[in-house]
Amino acid sequence: MSEIKTGGQIIWESLMNEGVEVVFGLPGGAILPTYDDLAKYEYPIHHVLVTHEQGASHMADGYARATGRVGVCMATSGPGATNLITGLATAYMDSVPVVAFTGQVPTSLLGRDGFQEADVQGISLPVTKHNYLITDIRELPAAIKEAFYIARTGRPGPVLIDVAKDVQQASLPFTYPETINLPGYNPNLNAPDPAAVSRAARLLNEAERPIIISGQGVSIAHAEAELRQLAEKANIPVATSLLGIGTFPGNHTLSISWGGMHGEAYTNFAIQECDVMLAVGARLDDRLTGVFDTFAPKAKIIHVDIDPAEMGKNITIDTPVVGDALLALRAMLPQVEPNEHPAWLEQIAEWKSETGHRDILTQETDELVAPYIMRSLWHATNEGEATIVTDVGQHQMWEAQYYYHTKTRSLLTSGGLGTMGYGLPAAIGAQMGKPDEEIWVVAGDGGFQMTMVELSTIVQERLPIKIAIINNGFLGMVRQWQDVFYNKRHAGTPLFNPDFVKLAEAYGIHGRAVTSKEEAYDAIKEAQAHDGPFLLDFQVEEFTNVYPMVAPGKSNADMIRRPAPAMSQESE
Repeated sequence: MSEIKTGGQIIWESLMNEGVEVVFGLPGGAILPTYDDLAKYEYPIHHVLVTHEQGASHMADGYARATGRVGVCMATSGPGATNLITGLATAYMDSVPVVAFTGQVPTSLLGRDGFQEADVQGISLPVTKHNYLITDIRELPAAIKEAFYIARTGRPGPVLIDVAKDVQQASLPFTYPETINLPGYNPNLNAPDPAAVSRAARLLNEAERPIIISGQGVSIAHAEAELRQLAEKANIPVATSLLGIGTFPGNHTLSISWGGMHGEAYTNFAIQECDVMLAVGARLDDRLTGVFDTFAPKAKIIHVDIDPAEMGKNITIDTPVVGDALLALRAMLPQVEPNEHPAWLEQIAEWKSETGHRDILTQETDELVAPYIMRSLWHATNEGEATIVTDVGQHQMWEAQYYYHTKTRSLLTSGGLGTMGYGLPAAIGAQMGKPDEEIWVVAGDGGFQMTMVELSTIVQERLPIKIAIINNGFLGMVRQWQDVFYNKRHAGTPLFNPDFVKLAEAYGIHGRAVTSKEEAYDAIKEAQAHDGPFLLDFQVEEFTNVYPMVAPGKSNADMIRRPAPAMSQESE
């Protein structure tokens, strides 16, 4: 027999049914009945109190990316709900499964501009996979069941449930639904077309200069092993998108790093010269492709993606394979023949030897530069054993260039939206999901200040997160663009920074300023040896730029290359 439950109880009971263990949130008047039920009934769900609601949505995102499970966040109405939007947009662009609950004014006040009322359903519509406004408690159980199903199936994404306050207070005989009914939404029917798989395999078998582009969809589909088997069977070099880093081991002999605006020069050369490209679970967006019309001009392109809307959205596709990446690769594997491609691999190795000497920037300067820190961090974390959560900017690109990722879900970063402030709260979510993992935040001084209030959440939850601030006194990537495209007019980019070590100490977090190369590795090891959180303020050279760089509207073949240092060859 069904028990009578309030709307607030139904939310918590439903979360338990979905296997949710942690919720990130901040209470307020319109969501208070739900929080009161959490306190009264002591549900075995851990609530993480955040300092700002944007932090809650980023934490849910980081939790989801690190674990593969749905992240959950919660906020009150009005500004509480609107503060979640940036995090939901971040998750939406990067296909991250998040379910957000927001309180709403009572149904009697809807549309009357009551205190803290906002049209959250309308505001969130463009940045969620689906959303609900619940004005009748009878709709609530099914909506929650559907929200989790929609968030995690097909192409994952965020779903928002806006619940009126009186619905949370109302009562209903409650049984969690066992089934759902969503006409028109059939994500599990997106099995790949056998004919398309056969065409793709035939193109790969005939290719002389093939490459694979591995995107985050490979990780979402848990298809890393199948991707590696296919690459090794046919000796096909593998590049990744930025979000695909880690889906193929960076130290594998067939790895050719990642391409695009700030990817390896030799990777971009390979993309431009390949004759067949297999893109798996990658959106093929402008940061990877450069100007669309010049991307991989000699290639027949096979695109594997679960979202049919991605087919031909940016690039003309010769063979679209719509379906789950795991199913597609499994179907393709027996049809792809063993192969060698010695001339092609030799050509890529030659490009790599000419352009791939990244260590020059870490070795041949006496100044403390960010690439040196990234390489030191890589060595200190047993050559790639940590999970790195970056913010957005120059440091993000340097991390991707100099920290070689060998395992999946080991780089968490905002790709599509490019959200400054993402790093610190997302790392909190990742640490909550993987309590035994070594988690590092790599953030710029500008982005770190956007969400540094969540240092209190780190202390409150007793999380051993390590923080590396790349402090160059500028909004670094914007300053770089000003240098390259705006005649070095640094309008609005120099920063006034606090003493980050003293700031950390104010929260009870140990910290250390690092000003020289000689200190860098030892400082990282000191942070690792400390049981709790630790902040390192790396005060780096101000004007180091990220190279190579593909200018907006330019082809990947038209890279801006690093100026050659004295007595040395040009290199990336």
